[in-house]
Amino acid sequence: MKRAIQRLSPLTVSRHASPGWLCDGGGLYLRILPATGENAPGLVKSWVYRFTLNDRRRDMGLGPYPAVSLAVARQMAGEARAMVKTGRDPLDARQQERDAEREARAALLTFDDAVKRFLGSHEGAWRNEKHRQQWRNTLETYASPVLGKTAVQSITTAHVMRAVEPLWSTKPETASRLRGRIERVLDWAAARNHRQGDNPARWRGHLDKLLPARAKLRRVQHHAAVPIDGVSAVYSKLGESTGMAALALRFLVLTGARAGEVTGARWKEIDLEGGTWTVPADRIKAGRLHRVPLSAEAVTILRERVSEDPEEYVFPGGKEGKPLSLTALSKALWTAGGEDFTVHGFRSTFRDWSAERTNFPREVAEMALAHVISDKVEAAYRRGDL
Repeated sequence: MKRAIQRLSPLTVSRHASPGWLCDGGGLYLRILPATGENAPGLVKSWVYRFTLNDRRRDMGLGPYPAVSLAVARQMAGEARAMVKTGRDPLDARQQERDAEREARAALLTFDDAVKRFLGSHEGAWRNEKHRQQWRNTLETYASPVLGKTAVQSITTAHVMRAVEPLWSTKPETASRLRGRIERVLDWAAARNHRQGDNPARWRGHLDKLLPARAKLRRVQHHAAVPIDGVSAVYSKLGESTGMAALALRFLVLTGARAGEVTGARWKEIDLEGGTWTVPADRIKAGRLHRVPLSAEAVTILRERVSEDPEEYVFPGGKEGKPLSLTALSKALWTAGGEDFTVHGFRSTFRDWSAERTNFPREVAEMALAHVISDKVEAAYRRGDL
């Protein structure tokens, strides 16, 4: 490209100028380049201030012509030239101004707005609507009244404590989840440059110095489980009923599955001939496909309910197209004499039975319950499902 150097005047900048550089003096240039793109014929003109600082030449764009006039370009170049004379880099100064503007905009993002944006970017990774709703409800009910209108940049430990501390002794599980979810939202805000500094909702090395450990507040209440020797009586009582909930609960006892996995089962997951029930990953807590071997008794229960529609629920509820409710399972257990126990407790009973009454390895029992292997190295090498 041929370089043309000449003194500019407000009247000599022609729209038909040749490609190159036109010099106005004092380091101000009009750069003229061919337009790119099929629908952009002609030339593109823009102002550039060239300067040397610390033996390094730099180009500073001042904007396009004619949107930026010659008079304005000369003023901008003059301001930059004055900075260079004092040893300041005008490009660095401009970047600092932009950073300050960005921080000012970030300071306007409230906690409620951050929650909406955080949920919008993360909900797709959560397995079910119940989990999504729990996140929304916890933050809306307990965090929003305290933090909602506060800019995320301004949230301090005192703010977090006002939201969490009232629940810590009365609802420790809820309080712990609330703290963790606030921490996640503020971490997201920091990653998006909406706040700086340490996370005031961090537990380790921070809030653990201000709040007592949950274990010291209330003993963990495990799901009440039917004793091993009591399962037979409860199961026999369930067998006296032909109700849908009793059938589903018997199936749950035989498979060691979670209640939601049983009530949400569809016929497309069942292979009666092969004697297996394949629960897809999106319905398993561990997020991994789980195959359940079916006993003869379990297959017999299913044959009483067999359907030709693969999308139909195996244990439908009272409303058409809806699965059996978890409450119905609890009522069935209560009717069968298990009023002091929980449906989920049958999984604990299964684990006790497999450990105390069988010789199967621990790994087999854990896999039957679809538990995640805590050792990451072991999990990486465990490919089969036994």
